[in-house]
Amino acid sequence: MRINVLQHTPNEGVGSIGDWAKERGHDLYIYHPYFYNGVLPSAEETDLLIILGGPMSPNDTDDWILKERELIRELLKANKPMFGACYGAQQITKAIGYTVSKSPVKEVGWDKVYLESDTIPDLPKELMALHWHEETFQIPKNAELLFSSEYLTNQGFLLKDNVIGLQFHFEPGSFDVKEIVTNDFSYAVDSVLNQTPQEIIDYEVPKENKDVMFKLLDFITKSK
Repeated sequence: MRINVLQHTPNEGVGSIGDWAKERGHDLYIYHPYFYNGVLPSAEETDLLIILGGPMSPNDTDDWILKERELIRELLKANKPMFGACYGAQQITKAIGYTVSKSPVKEVGWDKVYLESDTIPDLPKELMALHWHEETFQIPKNAELLFSSEYLTNQGFLLKDNVIGLQFHFEPGSFDVKEIVTNDFSYAVDSVLNQTPQEIIDYEVPKENKDVMFKLLDFITKSK
């Protein structure tokens, strides 16, 4: 299977998604459309699309952002699996006509998310996840609410049985968290979670996060 990844900033990489791809024997291709003049894969050469986070907004009007949404719509029509994290999840909802808007709170740091659906088997009822956002998405009408948090209901959704969008991050390991915070530490200011950059780095990434990331990807790709 060819996995095409859309990465939107140097310090937010694939994390455990790369581990999953390697263990499952899949080919991983990483694109940087924000940097390389909007270079994107075609729908035909995509078996699974991963849309990572980034500092931009789906409400921005850069050509490459609009072209990403065209690709998302093509893949939805072709019924191909997709996973979006943060900005990536927002792009999916925006692509099908739903609103991305300012969140009532800015969440930056570690906080619990709560499972709202039993459609995907063997997921913990609550997990500690990394949050790095101040925008939020509408849940598509035909999608299922997957996760919520204390401060924000719309934290994750499952569309059909092959598209997942999460407002937060399960994919980073400890090194990934350090890289995110080292480069974007100022973003932690004014977060409702009230954590310093060093506190975010020092928090031990729960081992369950990688397990859950694997289960989510296995589910949308029908892996055994």
